[in-house]
Amino acid sequence: MTHDATRLPTTILGYPRIGPRRELKKALEALWAGRASVEETEAAAAELRARTRRRLNALGLPAHDASIPSASSYYDQVLDAAVAVGAVPARFADVVGADGRVDLQGYSTIARGRGEDAPLEMTKWFDSNYHYLVPEIGPDTAFRLADDRAVREFAEGLADGFLTRPVLVGPVTFLLLSKPADGAPAGFAPLSRLADLVPVYAELLRALAAAGATWVQLDEPALVSDVLTADTAAVAAAVRQAYGALTAVEGRPSLLVAAPYGDLGEFLPVLAGTDVEALALDLVRGAVPAGPVPGLETKAVLGGVVDGHNVWRADLAAALAKLEALRPLARSVAAGTSTSLLHVPHDTADEPQLPERLRGWLAFADQKVAEVVALAAALEDPAGAAGALQASAQARRDRLGAEGVVVPAVRERLGGLSAADFARSDYAVRRAAQDGVLDLPPLPTTTIGSFPQTAEIRRARAAWAKGELPDDGYTAAMRAEIDRVIALQEELGLDVLVHGEPERNDMVQYFAELLDGFAVTANGWVQSYGSRCVRPPILWGDVTRPAPMTVDWSTYAASRTAKPVKGMLTGPVTILAWSFVRDDQPLGDTARQVALALRDEIADLEAAGIGIIQVDEPALRELLPLKAADQPAYLDWSVGSFRLATSGAADTTQVHTHLCYSEFGEVIGAIDGLDADVTSIEAARSRMEVVPEIAAAGFARGIGPGVYDIHSPRVPSAEEVEELVRLAAASIPERNLWINPDCGLKTRGYAETEASLRNLIAATRAVRASRVQEGAAAH
Repeated sequence: MTHDATRLPTTILGYPRIGPRRELKKALEALWAGRASVEETEAAAAELRARTRRRLNALGLPAHDASIPSASSYYDQVLDAAVAVGAVPARFADVVGADGRVDLQGYSTIARGRGEDAPLEMTKWFDSNYHYLVPEIGPDTAFRLADDRAVREFAEGLADGFLTRPVLVGPVTFLLLSKPADGAPAGFAPLSRLADLVPVYAELLRALAAAGATWVQLDEPALVSDVLTADTAAVAAAVRQAYGALTAVEGRPSLLVAAPYGDLGEFLPVLAGTDVEALALDLVRGAVPAGPVPGLETKAVLGGVVDGHNVWRADLAAALAKLEALRPLARSVAAGTSTSLLHVPHDTADEPQLPERLRGWLAFADQKVAEVVALAAALEDPAGAAGALQASAQARRDRLGAEGVVVPAVRERLGGLSAADFARSDYAVRRAAQDGVLDLPPLPTTTIGSFPQTAEIRRARAAWAKGELPDDGYTAAMRAEIDRVIALQEELGLDVLVHGEPERNDMVQYFAELLDGFAVTANGWVQSYGSRCVRPPILWGDVTRPAPMTVDWSTYAASRTAKPVKGMLTGPVTILAWSFVRDDQPLGDTARQVALALRDEIADLEAAGIGIIQVDEPALRELLPLKAADQPAYLDWSVGSFRLATSGAADTTQVHTHLCYSEFGEVIGAIDGLDADVTSIEAARSRMEVVPEIAAAGFARGIGPGVYDIHSPRVPSAEEVEELVRLAAASIPERNLWINPDCGLKTRGYAETEASLRNLIAATRAVRASRVQEGAAAH
């Protein structure tokens, strides 16, 4: 190696990749809709990558020292790794070309599914609101270097005048995040295939070196998760095996192993004991080691002191102190981000509608790069960086003292809460009261809340927001869509209806726009999965509800049908998880403020005659700390905030909740603790694998495991849905089982939605009929 492997460049671990105006989303969706060719889509992605390189260079990251990461993805970085190493499920074998590669159309097919072929399962990426696709690995998965896209994109940057740093999911994390493929023997662990996988990574490192790469970043976030590293000895051995082999590759690039999202804990000395040149430590979620770590003194260390998870300006003085404390422990220290910046929007300058004072408290991706550059300068010359440190301190003082950050009435109400505010009557009492008023059939059918948002709906909402459509015209447009949704559900035969949420741009942003203490962005897009983007609100002050938020829409829908209509709310944990939340008080305090606002909304819905109210908490598992020691406190306040929101409801009011993309077995006790009357969960992609866990836990209230995967455009057949219903019914008593899709239908089109729901209803009726026949035969 001809470069200096003893020092890391100042850098970030990754950058938003969807584009400031969602350019990649639009290019991908044009491809999927048949409006663009593969070549046109790839050209749009290449232009976005070039713009990113130029932008990072302009922000202060040099073009020729590998400080600019090459970390793009068309859909998901874990899917990229699976395709690169040839881990394509057998059902998609035909998308592999004669040259062994998977083209962009085939890649999209694996991600999105087709016909009867389900896509890869999707789940949360650690404790973020990003979702990754779960590789399927079996004893016979034939690993090989099947895709050299990382090499080609590095070469693309080099031709453009930039020596970038390729970023790959590390081999240990790749296998720990994988699931056993269908047909794998009981007890098979994907990690057992490490010896077969590592040579493929070695081949890729050689190819990158041959192309001119000097540094390669291997992300190993699985090492900070107690769940993924429960077998500590096996994982530690895997780390030594993988990095012993990779560091022995002749002529390879220098290796930066990054461990974002938490503290490495006992795996820090394991990694420090390998021959990798550099480690990136998350010093926002983790801590500077208390003393020397054997082997760390030979490493370059990237101190991740700028928060890649949130949008507040860094306390540069505190960040610099962490870097200085790290210096005696490492060979050299560089400033960096705690995680990739894919979790934050691009640029605060692109939000002119935000109050100037609020913008002064914020740092989006571009501002975080500037903070990293400022910290690098401060490491070299603290006196020369005094101005930047003073500005940082002043912004924080201004934020903490601003009007609205503390609202005395909110604090007084929280202080007056008692245990009675967190409890409802026994479930048996509630069940009897609800059965008496609802009179639902066995296996009641419903949907999760939203219906497809058409171009007409979005145009009407945008025109109203711009003042181009008067209030009465907007109300008429939304009511017309509610009429359509109610009529469709009546015709399909659903039992419990929803109003379809046409007025909601996003299930969190909608409420943020109506609650004091929040601000919303115009262009603050963040990738959630694939081409799906959200604009997380900014929760900066104490939360209050100036007026009812959902009552008019729900009561209008209820007036159009004799069937029950659910009121639809987003729960306090999810509002926090999908927002950028203030960091000046405990999360539990903020959650209880949101819960009180929702408690008041539930009271108003009840008073208006709405007897079923759903409070969605899809992010309950998402915020679960990665360290087991931190989980009880989190589960206490998260469950408590939901109960505070819902425990004012009458016995006759049926409270539903919804959770999605969670490893439910880890939080089944918390789900039970929510004390909802009915809980709907994601289960279709995993083919009901969560249901036995629910049954084994003795979960005794209503449960709706999803039987229709809405995150794929494919329409499941009635037979497929019926099979899933029967799998669920084998473990869940009929009186407790609800039938519903996995999640809301907002992202789907009406044609596929109607076809899928018809099959859901047909499957449910078939199972009901067979149960009647079985009952008759038994007598």
